[in-house]
Amino acid sequence: MPQTVHGRPLLPVLGALLLAALSFALLQTMVAPALPAITKDYETTASTSTWVMTGFLLSASVCTPLAGKLGDLFGKARVLTVILVVFTLGSLICAAADTIGVLIAGRIVSGVAGGVFPLAFGIINDEVPPERRGMSIGLMSAMFGIGGGIGMPLAGVIVDNADLSWLFLVGLLAAPAAVAVWKLVPPSPPRERTRVDWLGAGVLSAALAAILLGVSKANDWGWTSAAVLGLIGAGVVLLIAFARIESATAQPLIEIRLLRERAVASTNIAAFLTGFAMFGSFLLIPLFAQTPARAGYGFAMTVTEAGLVMLPSAIAMLFAGPIGGILGSRIGFRSVLMLGTLLAAASFAMLSVLHGEVWEFIVAGLLQGFGISFAFAAMANLIVAAVPPRDVGIATGINTVARTTGGAFGTALVTALVTAETIPGTAIPTEDSYTLAFAVSAVGVLLALAAAARIPSHPGQNSVLTGMGTGRGRTEVAQASAGR
Repeated sequence: MPQTVHGRPLLPVLGALLLAALSFALLQTMVAPALPAITKDYETTASTSTWVMTGFLLSASVCTPLAGKLGDLFGKARVLTVILVVFTLGSLICAAADTIGVLIAGRIVSGVAGGVFPLAFGIINDEVPPERRGMSIGLMSAMFGIGGGIGMPLAGVIVDNADLSWLFLVGLLAAPAAVAVWKLVPPSPPRERTRVDWLGAGVLSAALAAILLGVSKANDWGWTSAAVLGLIGAGVVLLIAFARIESATAQPLIEIRLLRERAVASTNIAAFLTGFAMFGSFLLIPLFAQTPARAGYGFAMTVTEAGLVMLPSAIAMLFAGPIGGILGSRIGFRSVLMLGTLLAAASFAMLSVLHGEVWEFIVAGLLQGFGISFAFAAMANLIVAAVPPRDVGIATGINTVARTTGGAFGTALVTALVTAETIPGTAIPTEDSYTLAFAVSAVGVLLALAAAARIPSHPGQNSVLTGMGTGRGRTEVAQASAGR
């Protein structure tokens, strides 16, 4: 059996990390198809019930960069175990909630699990031998989409056949994941002890929260309303302030120079745009499939049946993640990212003109699954290769934040598009609304392709993939994971 760098069996370590990632990814999207049922069962408004999802995304966006930094300082496996325990607690709060306020609070607690991915990437960087690292990161990245693809049909089964509390009890998967990480993952290698930049963390958290809150409430308040523009504007101002604080701090939360690196900046832009399209599809496809026959389009499916339409995409992601990792080591991860965004763009472009039959959604889902999984696998490897080992946790954390923020923006925007024009006398969107939303998603992924094209053919790399030292002056030696 293959071994880790520190001599432990590799497969159990990877299995523990994949279980941790799956527990988070499932709960990230399972709530989306259940929002109408949550609104009804908790006797609240649709605007309030959306906070069950928004609160989770806000919490995840805030906690992700902090988890990466804390993992570097106090041990990735230790911090990951704590995060999974907190996530389990949040799931229990949600399952027992008897009011919408308690449910939202539980989801905010659960959102701390946003740190799972950067910590897992950091552990892979520390423990997986270089020759298996690309495939391992690719498989881990695929969990982001696989969880969503599996979560949608699973949520449908629960909504149609069981009490809503079971929707959140799925999160208890994090409990055995916590035990597995504690027992199986080796302690992190020594890191230089530094203090946590809590001021920077607070300002960054406020900036991300303001922007994400503004985007998530844009449908209710209006995209041009003073509240939405004020929140987004305040978030941008706080991001500028954060950059200045970090530049003047001896031990910053984030090395701003890393974000200025062309490879890192372009990869994060691609992550935002790919997340935009992926989360948009999680909303668009099930809604389209559930549209009643009287609308003249759609398939009048149940929530369960609509979720099953997403299953081929999840299956494709399961296989595409490790394939993307292997492919990247041969043709370069920049090329894999470009291929992935091209496939995803083709998927959405296809749906914008062909959406009259279920098989068309299945074909598009397969294209989308391979495309998005290739893209996510490549992004993680590009980020890991472009930064010093000590910054892997926070750099992959910011990349995850870019995905999450893009997903929130995509969800809000496609919702606005499909509800802007409805069939007279009903609340059902017109078919043209879906056509436009699919086309906008295609454009988003094409912009991600343009961002990927800006990544240098030989991005700055280091010992993350070769074990041959750190620093900019020694990065040229690690070319196995980037375009040759």
